[in-house]
Amino acid sequence: MWRSAPSDPASFDCVVEISAPPEAVFEAFFTRDVLQAWWGAVTSITTPRPLGVYAVEWPRSTTEDPLLGPLGGAFYGLVIDVRPGREFFLADAYWMPPEGDPIGPMALQVTCDPTPTGTRLRFQQSGCDDSPRWRRFYRVIGARWVEALGRLKSQLESAST
Repeated sequence: MWRSAPSDPASFDCVVEISAPPEAVFEAFFTRDVLQAWWGAVTSITTPRPLGVYAVEWPRSTTEDPLLGPLGGAFYGLVIDVRPGREFFLADAYWMPPEGDPIGPMALQVTCDPTPTGTRLRFQQSGCDDSPRWRRFYRVIGARWVEALGRLKSQLESAST
């Protein structure tokens, strides 16, 4: 199904095997209604081209993390490199929580490699300083990424059958 890299509070790295074509997996990161379905986004502006904007917004959570406060807010970055249907790289990315200071800058790399049964998706998020808030960010967001990527896998595999 999928495997996650060893827990490292300074980054997030996950590999998911998805029974869908790489182009469909790639497009799931750039299509508003698909982002809403698997990532819970309320709105997004995502431009799959160099120097394109990548911005996603979520509703404010009803619960609060002791260090991060309420979750939700917005994530935005700059598309630096893109290979349509295969991979993209974001730089100067920040998470803007509903309350408190932004967390960033960080980088996001998404790679969709073809396999005999579909796609090997690798999702890497990095960038950190040695503060408790940054470390907490990767513990909390890493768990949420695992859930979201599981929903992505289920959604795309259901659409493929």
